[in-house]
Amino acid sequence: MTETSRRAMFQLAAAAGAGTYTASAAVKPKKVTTYVFVTGANGVASADQGLALRGHRTVGVELPGHGPAEQFQYAYQAPQDLAKLATAPSAVAGVKLDDYVEATVDVVRKVSGYGPVILVGGSLGGAAITKAADEVPDLIDRLVYDAAFCCTKLRSPADYLQTPEGRESLGASLAAGVIADPAAIGAMRINWRTNDRKFLAAAKAAFMAEASDGEFLAMLNGLLPDESMQVSGADARGRKEAWGRVPRVYIRHARDRMIPLALQNRMIKEADAATPGNEFGVFTVDSPHAPTVKALEQIREILHRLAK
Repeated sequence: MTETSRRAMFQLAAAAGAGTYTASAAVKPKKVTTYVFVTGANGVASADQGLALRGHRTVGVELPGHGPAEQFQYAYQAPQDLAKLATAPSAVAGVKLDDYVEATVDVVRKVSGYGPVILVGGSLGGAAITKAADEVPDLIDRLVYDAAFCCTKLRSPADYLQTPEGRESLGASLAAGVIADPAAIGAMRINWRTNDRKFLAAAKAAFMAEASDGEFLAMLNGLLPDESMQVSGADARGRKEAWGRVPRVYIRHARDRMIPLALQNRMIKEADAATPGNEFGVFTVDSPHAPTVKALEQIREILHRLAK
């Protein structure tokens, strides 16, 4: 033990003996920003290592029925058992937007005591963060819509996709990948692991046309096959006196073909009109709907700068 170490131990002991050293005085938790991520359709809960390396806390919300262990099965592996996949029960059958909101609010409540909370929704996850802000507006420091649905004038994401701006979406092309009767299993089941080149080309065009084939397939194979049929049509509008007073940001994806840029702009404009005085802070990245590695770094930098 060095002389410096001995001196430090002696001083600590002396302080304790004098009644001036306490655990609370020695350990003062640092208030850091926590980013809470709500995934879009078919996504799994995930945090962001890049933001964690910048000193922030990050946590993903596990939406009901969206655990990989709940959805992945041997029939989904290669060689696939398509007959079984067409009839296997779904973990998201009957799951509603309210269930997504409850899971999101639960996470926000748990992390809010550690510092500011930035709630981030991607794509369909925008519906959940809007309604979560209705429930706990005082626990959320900022909402971030990352190429996500923000419903105000129209009630649901499905309604926005029926607008002239929404009809430009390539999302309808994904119907070719459906491998089960939605009415029979209570969910929309898509075979992301198919080797049907026509479907894969359509999915790449919709999600991330600018990516390499390897990057696209890695993203696709991480998606869950099932998504609830009851979320996209649910009323996802926020109340002005709750959601409407939480500061918010929209990250536009300029090359998005799932939620086209024109539709993103429409939702921003309508939300701003609904809450004068609390308008979106808008950022734009040169990104498809599912960001490439390069675009993800740009999004991460935007999020990092939002921290207090």
